[in-house]
Amino acid sequence: MGLHEWSLGGVLLSPMAAYAVLALLLTGVIRLGLQRVGLAQWIWHEALFDCALFVCVLAVIIAVLAR
Repeated sequence: MGLHEWSLGGVLLSPMAAYAVLALLLTGVIRLGLQRVGLAQWIWHEALFDCALFVCVLAVIIAVLAR
């Protein structure tokens, strides 16, 4: 399992914080892409979609980076 704390000047940092920020940025990029292509009009509940998309992106990031 690759989710080990990072030591930065004696302070332990969780990699989940960095993964969450990366997932948030990628979710924003995907949402902008969906709006540009025109698929955003088919989203029924935007807040629910954004939350689900964030969770899916975060799961993929953890699966790829935390080997």
